[in-house]
Amino acid sequence: VQLQEWGPGLLKPSQTLSLTCAVYGGSITTSYYYWSWIRQPPGKGLEWMGVISYSGSTYYSPSLKSRTSIARDTSKNQFTLQLVSVTPEDTAVYYCAASKRLILGATTKNLYDYWGQGTQVTVSS
Repeated sequence: VQLQEWGPGLLKPSQTLSLTCAVYGGSITTSYYYWSWIRQPPGKGLEWMGVISYSGSTYYSPSLKSRTSIARDTSKNQFTLQLVSVTPEDTAVYYCAASKRLILGATTKNLYDYWGQGTQVTVSS
């Protein structure tokens, strides 16, 4: 399985961040993986944002839940992240990742089986 994420590199405060993660080499529905979004702000550790399961169930970080939405497009074998009302504190490298187990809040890299390469998102006026 390979993951590739992309999205806008630069946003202004109050805008909505939309990221897409394409999955290659495995179906997002029948491979029975959990598909997560994780970010790493500059100089800080990994922050788990949320996950969508192979069946479409979603779980979010309590601290981001009010601003976050994760969805999937099964026809394209992709899943997406939307983060509304961004601020400079949302500046980070954003990763998509896949795991065979559902571990809410996991921020240890080896708990995930596959990672995307990461995409830099900067929020600045």
